[in-house]
Amino acid sequence: MQVMDESKVPEAWRVLRIQSELVDGIEALAKLGQAVTVFGSARAKEDTPWCEEAEKLGQLLGGENIPVITGGGPGVMEAANKGCYGTSTSTVGLNITLPMEQTPNKFQDISLEFRYFFVRKFMFVKYAVGFVVFPGGYGTLDELFEALTLVQTGKVRPFPIVMVGQEYWQGLQQWLQEQVLDMGFVDDHDFNLFSTVDSAEAAAKIIIQHVRMLRAQDLSV
Repeated sequence: MQVMDESKVPEAWRVLRIQSELVDGIEALAKLGQAVTVFGSARAKEDTPWCEEAEKLGQLLGGENIPVITGGGPGVMEAANKGCYGTSTSTVGLNITLPMEQTPNKFQDISLEFRYFFVRKFMFVKYAVGFVVFPGGYGTLDELFEALTLVQTGKVRPFPIVMVGQEYWQGLQQWLQEQVLDMGFVDDHDFNLFSTVDSAEAAAKIIIQHVRMLRAQDLSV
């Protein structure tokens, strides 16, 4: 299918496209329940430790009836979808058309296609009660810091943000402490907004405890 050059779409029609993507996404995911969004590199190879851990995470969350949402592409995203695929709950891919990298993986019970990054990012957050972030590049970092900012500023209900791979993330954490914190651009308590672990089991434990707490609260109402 030929994709129309976005620069040639009249501004008013672009607004309608955005509205359509929002409506389609909300309708498709409205009954999803308390889900967890998993991020990580699309370029990670299937046999790498991060993909193996992401698949394991998907299995653990699916076993707890916690839906998994990813960007729908290859690499870590595919692994997380694959782990959850076939369990009693749904695995979701929020796909986007890109000039490279983004080919939808086949392990999606619900597969949505987006043109606009910001609509897709809204969907990552709207139905998520937790984020798990595996090693990745600019896109992964973008999603990580957006989640941290939303929680920090109180724009969303606080949820766990778990970074998997302590060795991978230690340089970033050191920079945040030695530069950003020392300059007063963040506070000490901002470091409580995320956790860093080394395994799918450790990440799943944090997420599952949080979801169980939310479910208990819902039952008590």
